[in-house]
Amino acid sequence: MKAIEVHHLSKRYGAVEALKDVSFEVEKGEIFGLIGPDGAGKTTLFRILCTLLRPDGGTATVDGFDTVRQMNAIRSRVGYMPGRFSLYQDLTVEENLRFFATLFGTTVEEGYESVRAIYSQIERFKDRRAGALSGGMKQKLALSCALIHQPSVLVLDEPTTGVDPVSRKELWEMLASLRERGLTIIASTPYLDEVRCCERVAFLDHGEIRGIGTPDEILTTFADIFNPAGLSPLTSRQKSEENVIEVEHLVKAFGAFHAVDDISFSVRRGEIFGFLGANIRSSLLPPMPSTVPRARWETPISLRLSPRILRTRCLPSNRKPLHSSSIISIRTINSTWCLPSWRW
Repeated sequence: MKAIEVHHLSKRYGAVEALKDVSFEVEKGEIFGLIGPDGAGKTTLFRILCTLLRPDGGTATVDGFDTVRQMNAIRSRVGYMPGRFSLYQDLTVEENLRFFATLFGTTVEEGYESVRAIYSQIERFKDRRAGALSGGMKQKLALSCALIHQPSVLVLDEPTTGVDPVSRKELWEMLASLRERGLTIIASTPYLDEVRCCERVAFLDHGEIRGIGTPDEILTTFADIFNPAGLSPLTSRQKSEENVIEVEHLVKAFGAFHAVDDISFSVRRGEIFGFLGANIRSSLLPPMPSTVPRARWETPISLRLSPRILRTRCLPSNRKPLHSSSIISIRTINSTWCLPSWRW
């Protein structure tokens, strides 16, 4: 028996046909990936598999149970992690986990072994409200809540969207360990490196399955979609030596925490310049006051932008601190910009 069987599934929202004659199977203990553009029907498919939507046509079974006729049996066997963080942000980490355990008629103590490897990484923040967690920690909490009732099938709708590269890697390492325990995982992802973590992948486009195969087979067959040609290098005529942004020894601290520590770089005119790195570990930040009684200046730094871009000199020390939403539009030629302690 297959873990998931989908035959000629269709779903319509008014004039929009979200799924068109979709068929595929997922083996027990397999990591099966779903890739496709936004609006392709991935979330609709997942909601049908989790018995949150009824299909207009076709059939789908999870662990041998029909998604229409045997909803309750499926709900006890499926862990679902939607694309949006959907836990209660005003509840603490522990309260969220206990709440979802209660929904499934179990307890945290009874299901702890199934989430130990994941939950242990955020357990020291069990009294922190979920809304105050970093992106990666939120996903670990959501995954713990999806696993607390020890499901046999895990459905993940783009679980790492908006999560930094380090946390994404950690999450997929956790999924690999869950697979070793016999859990079946079906996940959608917009990231090609995550596609390669799956054993098989289905390409869903405009509600239709365009191909199913290994990651290499799908990425090769649809190379024009998933591996477009890179940007052509600029010619010598197009290249500009003019820097539109110059940052020298930039420093910014929040109390004892240095958010930016001696950063220097420049960006040339016409250049596409990117930043890559992990999200700030907000769990390590000290509590920030809601107001700052007096502006406190960090080490002066030089930040030069091209004309017509925001520039300002240091404000007097007796000026009130700026709101984070403030916008100052002052045009000068060669200025030094000192950053105040923004009101958090």
